[in-house]
Amino acid sequence: MIKTILWFAYFWLYLILALPKLKRAQRLNAAGELEARDRIVEPTIQRWARSLLRLAGVTVEVSGLENIPDEPVVFVPNHQSYFDIPVLLAWLDRPHPLIAKQEIRRIPLIRSWMELLDCVFIDRDNARQSVAALGEAARNMTRRSRSFIIFPEGTRSRGDTVGEFKNGGFRAALKAGVPVVPVVIDGSYRAMEAHNMRIHSAAVKLRVLEPVPTKGLSREEGKLIGEEIRQRIVEAKDGRPS
Repeated sequence: MIKTILWFAYFWLYLILALPKLKRAQRLNAAGELEARDRIVEPTIQRWARSLLRLAGVTVEVSGLENIPDEPVVFVPNHQSYFDIPVLLAWLDRPHPLIAKQEIRRIPLIRSWMELLDCVFIDRDNARQSVAALGEAARNMTRRSRSFIIFPEGTRSRGDTVGEFKNGGFRAALKAGVPVVPVVIDGSYRAMEAHNMRIHSAAVKLRVLEPVPTKGLSREEGKLIGEEIRQRIVEAKDGRPS
């Protein structure tokens, strides 16, 4: 329990101490100096995520980074734990914006950093807003060469299984015509969810699979892409060729 308390205390202390950087990044964002903003935001978020993992005793074995193409993509990981987010922010090639639930916008400081990272928020109870948000993500991919992370299961599995993938999250990739990059996360639930939300040390594997093109897919093919990506993740997680 003490480890969990200390971890959450550090979680917020880091963000409080980073307030001067946050304010500086917000000024640059307001002035339209986005590259200068990103030079503050991305390293700050990456250091925060890595320090959270280190404090929790979570080690990450990373493979497949060479599969990330030099173009905007949509990263599609399975979702085992709250710890998936710091794992991805810390150990992908760089911190990428997430397509996240609208509820996260209620969390102070977290909301501000996510907005500066160009995250897009979806209200799952509002179909029109969700479509508009996914359209915003697609425009950021094409106009600003931004990649995005989305969890198509919609919620954590809290264990070793991979849930059903919802197709809605793939609309941004299909609309922008960018590749989908499957990402396997294995073991992150052992850091928290396996212990009644108390933090424990854990060994996590993060594996980036080969990208799946979306450009030129028919409407019917686009409807099937979610299941194809899910199958690739399941096979890779189970140690089968992918």
